[in-house]
Amino acid sequence: MLRPLSLSILALLFALPAAAQTTDSSAPPPASKSPDSTSSTEAKKPKKVLTNEDLSKSTGKISVVGNGKDNPVNKPKAAPPRTVSPQYVASVRSQLEKLLRQIVDVDKQITDLKNFSAGEPSTRASGVQLDKRYEREPIEVRIRALQDKKKDLQTKIDALYDQARKKGVRSSELP
Repeated sequence: MLRPLSLSILALLFALPAAAQTTDSSAPPPASKSPDSTSSTEAKKPKKVLTNEDLSKSTGKISVVGNGKDNPVNKPKAAPPRTVSPQYVASVRSQLEKLLRQIVDVDKQITDLKNFSAGEPSTRASGVQLDKRYEREPIEVRIRALQDKKKDLQTKIDALYDQARKKGVRSSELP
């Protein structure tokens, strides 16, 4: 008799809290936060978003997102364009033309060597180079040397363009 009675008591103990939770739906759910945390959230003020109208009415300092460098008022004004002497432009132009002619010559030499290694005739008019001596270097080595020379000439040209641009020479004045 004790056993059926103890089972019924246990069933009632487990059923009552479950029934109390389901029957009282109007009651708010239990708060998982402590009461101190709710008072601190109520104490915090919400952030205020200011519009342009609010900014014109305010008299204090206002924090702005971003940096002041982007502000067009703070940007430094462009310096007036420098005038470059015509002699400097002429000298740079002549140096550039000389280097460009050298690059064209190197390109012709590379083409001749590639044609020779492929067994094709030379692009020169006579095909005979009387002023040249016999070369013992392989053609591939000579082609690589000429390509390196071409790269060096190109870096010199780039350096001249950069130097002229820094001095204020317009790109339309140079070849």
